[in-house]
Amino acid sequence: MWDPAIAGQVLAALFFVTILVVLMFGYIVAWTLGGLAVMFGLLGWWIGAFDPALFQGLASRFFGVITNPVLIAVPLFIFMGVVLERSKIAEVLLTTMGQLFGSIRGGLGISVVIVGTLLAASTGVVGATVVAMGLLALPAMMRAGYDPKLATGVICAAGTLGQIVPPSTVLIFVADILQGANAAAQLAKGNFAPDTVSVGDLFAGAFIPGIGLAVIYALWVIFRAAVDPKCAPALVMTAEERAGLGRRVVVALIPPLALIVAVLGSIIAGVATPTESASVGSMGALLLAIIKLLADRYLKGHSPADLEKNLFFFWIGFLALIGVIVWLGGAFGLLTMLLVMIVAAMVPVVASAELRRDFFETLFESSKGTMTITSMVFVILLGASAFALVFTRMGGEDLVRGFLATMPGGQTGAVMLVMTIMFVLGFFLDTFEIIFITVPITAPILIMMNVDPILLGVLIGLVLQTSFLTPPFGFALFYLRGVAPPSITTSMIYRGIVPFVIMQVMVVMLVWAQPKLATGLPNYLFRQSEAQKKNGAPPPAFNSDQPESDGG
Repeated sequence: MWDPAIAGQVLAALFFVTILVVLMFGYIVAWTLGGLAVMFGLLGWWIGAFDPALFQGLASRFFGVITNPVLIAVPLFIFMGVVLERSKIAEVLLTTMGQLFGSIRGGLGISVVIVGTLLAASTGVVGATVVAMGLLALPAMMRAGYDPKLATGVICAAGTLGQIVPPSTVLIFVADILQGANAAAQLAKGNFAPDTVSVGDLFAGAFIPGIGLAVIYALWVIFRAAVDPKCAPALVMTAEERAGLGRRVVVALIPPLALIVAVLGSIIAGVATPTESASVGSMGALLLAIIKLLADRYLKGHSPADLEKNLFFFWIGFLALIGVIVWLGGAFGLLTMLLVMIVAAMVPVVASAELRRDFFETLFESSKGTMTITSMVFVILLGASAFALVFTRMGGEDLVRGFLATMPGGQTGAVMLVMTIMFVLGFFLDTFEIIFITVPITAPILIMMNVDPILLGVLIGLVLQTSFLTPPFGFALFYLRGVAPPSITTSMIYRGIVPFVIMQVMVVMLVWAQPKLATGLPNYLFRQSEAQKKNGAPPPAFNSDQPESDGG
């Protein structure tokens, strides 16, 4: 007669492998996770390793997921990004930045990185960013004589920065999982008052690595242009394109920058939670969309030069007004001003049948896109909840813990193994599939091994970004392939992303070797004030049970 505990662990391992194999064949993720969970749960019941009564708790788990206040930020951030994409603000930004940097060697590539970073910090929608830059930047780079591999590589890499640069929906889900994992791990270690891991902590932790990754991308383009000038030549600009360029740059930059400051600034300043800041970002994106509609209507009766001049003075006045309102009324005054401006801007929109039709069309399409993306993510999350329940209750967690504990290199070896597994899974699975399958299983064990949860979350975000770039199923590659001309072959795109994947792996290793790149900013912003309240002294960079020498 077999031992139910050992049989359960064997069945849990078989369950995990079966999930990966079935997903690689392209079956629907949510139904694969949920359906196989039921099948293996019943099989575990038959061998005495699983209690089927545990399935009764799935309903409350599902309800808890749907009503989680932290996860409310996900559809709001998605809505913000879709509205900005529909209003074509990204197109204006990309065209203007291309003209600003295009006159230098590698300038178009640098502009793609800058725009990708700004869109990542204001939208976080990878598909929209890659498609927009593929439609606008790729033809311009080809006309300028860029190496197709460099052009496609930098577009795909810059487009995926939304996975790590806040506000990232990936980081929101990772933070939610790590919060529970950290609480369970600390309780198991006897720490009954652990520091919480919030979305704000992970946003702050990912900020420096995310911006650093963008800087490395830009330096690579500069290096390639210096070594081989023919692969990234300068853009030949006409006198008409140079005229008023400074004014156009201001007009293109202020809208996304204002939105970034409103969203991330409110989180970092501690005046709003990520969910509250997401609502601010959604309202701000609607305001920008309305202003764009009014500007397009104004253009029908005036020249582009007049429009640029008027928008220039409008945005300068807008920034000055924001500064005065924040100085006098703080965050509450800023939110009040935003609502007043939206109501005021809606007056001419409602009064015009054409503007009203365009606005509600944008609003409908943005809401529809948000609903589609959000439903997909949350259905996968519900299926993953069933998977996690069956896997852990059959002894899978004990199996993984024992496997990681025996890895050579201790903490470092365990972390590198988990990151390697996630990296390899990125060749075949989507980001959210990897999160919901691997993070709930491995995160509690790694935290028990004294890995800082913020550092772990940032490392996970960096590794998961590669899942959008690595063939054969990198979604950024598919997005670009769909809009690239026939002269750009799939092999060119695949070869173009290789150096950028290598750069991402190097950044992962750098962050592990220098943990303060991830933990320094959140400790300074959020932990310092808490520690000062407790004992009047600033906290160390790491908890006392998380030695810096081990990289955790």
